[in-house]
Amino acid sequence: MSIRLYDTSARQIRDFSPLVPGCVSIYLCGATVQAAPHIGHIRSGLNFDIMRRWFAYRGYDVTFVRNVTDIDDKILAKAAEQGRPWWSIGYANERAFNDGYTALGCLPPTVEPRATGHVTEMVEMMRGLIERGHAYAADGNVYFDVRSFPGYLQLSNQELDNLLQPSGEGETGKRDPRDFAMWKAAKEGEPSWETPWGRGRPGWHLECSAMAHKYLGESFDIHGGGLDLIFPHHENEIAQAKAFGDDFAAYWLHNAWVTISGEKMAKSLGNSVLVSEMLKQWRPIVLRYYLGTPHYRSMIEYSPEALREAEAAFARIEGFMQRVVELAGPVEPSAEVPLAFAEAMDDDFGVPQALAIVHTTVRQGNSALTADDKESAVARLAEVRAMLGVLGLDPLDEHWAGAGTGRGDDLHGVVDSLVRMVLEQREGARARKDYATADAIRDQLQQTGLAIEDTPSGPRWTLS
Repeated sequence: MSIRLYDTSARQIRDFSPLVPGCVSIYLCGATVQAAPHIGHIRSGLNFDIMRRWFAYRGYDVTFVRNVTDIDDKILAKAAEQGRPWWSIGYANERAFNDGYTALGCLPPTVEPRATGHVTEMVEMMRGLIERGHAYAADGNVYFDVRSFPGYLQLSNQELDNLLQPSGEGETGKRDPRDFAMWKAAKEGEPSWETPWGRGRPGWHLECSAMAHKYLGESFDIHGGGLDLIFPHHENEIAQAKAFGDDFAAYWLHNAWVTISGEKMAKSLGNSVLVSEMLKQWRPIVLRYYLGTPHYRSMIEYSPEALREAEAAFARIEGFMQRVVELAGPVEPSAEVPLAFAEAMDDDFGVPQALAIVHTTVRQGNSALTADDKESAVARLAEVRAMLGVLGLDPLDEHWAGAGTGRGDDLHGVVDSLVRMVLEQREGARARKDYATADAIRDQLQQTGLAIEDTPSGPRWTLS
């Protein structure tokens, strides 16, 4: 079965056919680093990390480009507001984004270019567009002439005559108010670079067109980003790149938002939930499960209750895995995932349907444990590990098993030793047939938030 994708430009599911057999090239619009990331920002990185992992599982050689927009109106506004250098704000927040990606188990991109490192490529693209009659300089700005490109607005399915695209500050000299700025004339106190049309700085849309061209060439397979980028950002990227002569992206994939009370999570609305704060409250692997397991095209309505449900669901998976390891020792992932899981992932990355196969396999494994069928339990664990590995959610993987990857991991050993001391006292009471004391110890542990389970290999504890 071939992989099928929902292509925003076609507005339908399409079979995926790579431009180069056996290879996949992906450009993802990454962070604009005016502020630290909230969970809506990180969701996009997680969704495309899972897609990338699935392509790799299917045998593709993946080139994954995720850019950093480190010069932007919002960054300059923050710099003026805080009295800090613009580059200081950008770099600090870029590190915060990468810390978030790493904490939630995202694989590093093949390359992560910064906009400010690619002004030369932007100048070359603007020169080519001016020569072809698609762009013009005015008052130190460079604008794209939207009427010169017949395919403009096909991605967002809009009519040009109905388009309202207000000019930003200093964007003077436009021939048509709907033309957009590729280059902005220098203002006093702002960073600027020399060009044939005067000093200035890049516009947001030009950055991605130039970087995609540099790293992926005239054509590539997939361009991704959030739904909010379809217009104007992606629409303007397409206009620039295709007018320049590139074929650009063959498929367009867009992830949905994380919402609060039905509204898109955004700093401008004051409703954002910072990743750094969430990681103080929830284990990173649980946060990945919560953000990564809904379908990438489905909205996620944020609530603490939903996160608690995700934590409980993932705990059921972890509990099964731990019981099998205690019984049989380490179990390697199987070489292949179950067919039903693969079919779900091939169908536009159907993670919810794939996750249902994970939970079904866990239930089968638990039944095998109850029946004392060690061989079947081990086989189910191998399948579960293979499936979770594709989703980046295998708690036995070295990323999650390493020190410092979870909330309070540095204290886990201490807590484990203390709990085991108490459990030894409970076992002593049970050996003396002092069941009242044994039950009292168990009840006291449960009141502290620990669940105690008696197994053939002895008592075990988990967070309840």
